[in-house]
Amino acid sequence: MDPDPETPICSAKGCRAAAVWVLAWNNPKLHTPERRKTWLACEEHREQLSQFLGVRGFLKDVVRFEEWEAPEGA
Repeated sequence: MDPDPETPICSAKGCRAAAVWVLAWNNPKLHTPERRKTWLACEEHREQLSQFLGVRGFLKDVVRFEEWEAPEGA
């Protein structure tokens, strides 16, 4: 069963589960230091997506979806 169209979904390829986590990241070769891009993750894919960003040095923060506050101007 697919989530409601208003429910944010996991960013993992092929996953349709509801997002539980926000992974804030930044590619320092492309973005200013304060810029934050986001991926969303379900419980199952949080670690996998975090590791992918972490080994590249991109991962800045992991926050529960309901606690995430987008930076001003985002």
